[in-house]
Amino acid sequence: MSGELDSELIDLRKRIRHSAAHVLADIVTRKHPDIRLGIGPPTDDGFYYDFLTEKTFSEEDLNQLEKEMQAVIDDDLEFVYREYEREKAKSINSDQPLKLELIDDIPDGEVISTYTHGTFEDLCGGPHVESTGMIKAYKLLNVAGAYWRGDEKRPMLQRIYGTAFENSDELEQHLNNIEEARKRDHRILGKRLNLFSISEDIGPGLVIWHPKGATVRGIVEDFWKSEHVSAGYSLESGSDEILKAMNK
Repeated sequence: MSGELDSELIDLRKRIRHSAAHVLADIVTRKHPDIRLGIGPPTDDGFYYDFLTEKTFSEEDLNQLEKEMQAVIDDDLEFVYREYEREKAKSINSDQPLKLELIDDIPDGEVISTYTHGTFEDLCGGPHVESTGMIKAYKLLNVAGAYWRGDEKRPMLQRIYGTAFENSDELEQHLNNIEEARKRDHRILGKRLNLFSISEDIGPGLVIWHPKGATVRGIVEDFWKSEHVSAGYSLESGSDEILKAMNK
């Protein structure tokens, strides 16, 4: 699909992805009852769910979780919305420390709600699709570490990323786009073309230019400068303005 997406399709994808995140959390907690739940929102490209656990999920784990999600989807379970008083919500989540923290942060007077499908109930404001059967095309992509609430002083969580679409054609196109982008990853091309390297001993993210890479960098920098100059930009006065702003 090309061009801008209409608002209805954007909303549908958001609901599908949010629902897929709940199905993922359902399966993970079934397989690993000791795992505790973080959050599982939709994103522009898919969804993720954060899990508090000492386990490190592997690619094999993702493949298995993906297969087991399908059984929940095939059951076409209804997503049921419920509202609770604060103490009742905390009682339901008594063994979920991260959820209890989220409940405590909800201001007085605001709705505390959950969504349930089957026996799985999760603190959530929605929105979701009507039932799990509406999740037609999905894929678990990868795992990454993520600090709880983005705070490096808080626990490190396992974040499982996935994506979901309204049909298999859109999913396939998205996966193809990811693969094409991966082929053009500068880290892969830099190594393959002998342009640069990165050494953890020197510093993560610090580029060590090889001769070919230094040549390419020089060409790009010269082009950048010529385009700015031809457009009437003064590199010298521009630098002076930046220094003035920094010294204010």
